Amino acid sequence: MLHPSNDQIAEVLERISDLLEVQGGSTFRVRAYRKAARTVRETEDPLVIIVDHEGIEGLEKLPNIGKSISSVILEFIYNGRVSFLERLEGQVSPEDLFTTVPGIGEVLASKIHHELKIDTLEELELAANDGRLQDLGGFGERRVRGIRNTLAAMLSRSGRRRARRGLRWLEMHDKEIEVNQPSVGLILKIDDQYRDKAARGELKTITPRRFNPEKKAWLPVLHSDEDGWLFTAMYSNSARAHELGKTKDWVIIYYERDGDENQCTVVTERSGILNGWRVIRGRESECLSYYREKVS
Repeated sequence: MLHPSNDQIAEVLERISDLLEVQGGSTFRVRAYRKAARTVRETEDPLVIIVDHEGIEGLEKLPNIGKSISSVILEFIYNGRVSFLERLEGQVSPEDLFTTVPGIGEVLASKIHHELKIDTLEELELAANDGRLQDLGGFGERRVRGIRNTLAAMLSRSGRRRARRGLRWLEMHDKEIEVNQPSVGLILKIDDQYRDKAARGELKTITPRRFNPEKKAWLPVLHSDEDGWLFTAMYSNSARAHELGKTKDWVIIYYERDGDENQCTVVTERSGILNGWRVIRGRESECLSYYREKVS
């Protein structure tokens, strides 16, 4: 556990609220983070002590701090970083993401990114299954098998939040967190809204730090609240997307509710029965059923 002061935690929450406002996030969400920041500054007891004694429940007892913001605070206390803030700032690092997988340290994470040219956990899982990871120096059969099993759990509905954030605090609760998913129809609706508004130039843009040597603000971002879910959508800024010319086709959609967070990638299918349709990677069969029902 790190030991940030209440002021430092409040500054993170204020930074999130400022970026959400600039990027067109909902007024409700902007105000929620500002109210939470004010509460943190006015709380006499250090939040790190509250977390140490009471866990996330102690944070949720404070005024204006619900499950989602509690999770943000907890991530900052334990990891010294907030993935949501990094997305808002356009600076997500693949190496940092890979080091959240047990068995992968900083050196190996760098090799994975630079030698295999992959950027996401989904791509890492594919490399672990198709032999590329084992062919990379430093990965024996046993380690690859462990990574493969871990990634399967990390990318599952119930494991993603725990794995991505490395939340050691969950061990204190000794319980499984069930993370639901938005419906296929809802995700495809967000994808359609994002691509339409991006094409019309109606979205705020951020300046991604990766693959952007000219430091241009070119990456549109959509923040949306639908059916109780908080969505953030943006084009993929991965090495693979740039290599294949898919930066304006692959859309990464992050979704969160009550502190449980996940993500998916929506692409235009180029083969098979779904050729030409927008599909959610990993949920192709559900997409097929959705489209069949829609046109029937």
